[in-house]
Amino acid sequence: MQITLLAVGTLKESYLKEAFSAYAKRISAYATFKEIVIPETRIPDEEDPKKIGAALTEEGEKLLASCPRDAYKVALCVEGKQLSSEDLATLVGEAGDAAGKLALFIGSSHGLSDAVKGACDYRLSFSKMTFPHSLARVIAAECLYRSLTILAGKKYHK
Repeated sequence: MQITLLAVGTLKESYLKEAFSAYAKRISAYATFKEIVIPETRIPDEEDPKKIGAALTEEGEKLLASCPRDAYKVALCVEGKQLSSEDLATLVGEAGDAAGKLALFIGSSHGLSDAVKGACDYRLSFSKMTFPHSLARVIAAECLYRSLTILAGKKYHK
């Protein structure tokens, strides 16, 4: 299976970079894993909904253009469905069986554009709580790794 994590903005904190890299390495034992990062669009006035919308549209176009063709697409967003680890593993497994490619989208601090959400096959939420988007990237990598170990019958998930 090919898994692509598409995210807006770079990881700045070294401890988050290290955690993400550790999970990316673990994932690579089970699947081909790639991270695609697009720059966050600068918004001169973050109080202006039109400027925020324009930035989300620009970021969304770049994310969708970078997505592997025919991938099963999952938007990570607040209005998504919350799943157990086992249910996420089932989703990952089914996406792998159906498409052979899985793409997860993480937006900026303003979220994802409606176009990205609309292009996705599934909307997923990790929690009702809010996390920094850089931390969400690490959480996504851990959840992917956990899903793959569940599918492989390994003991990582207890």
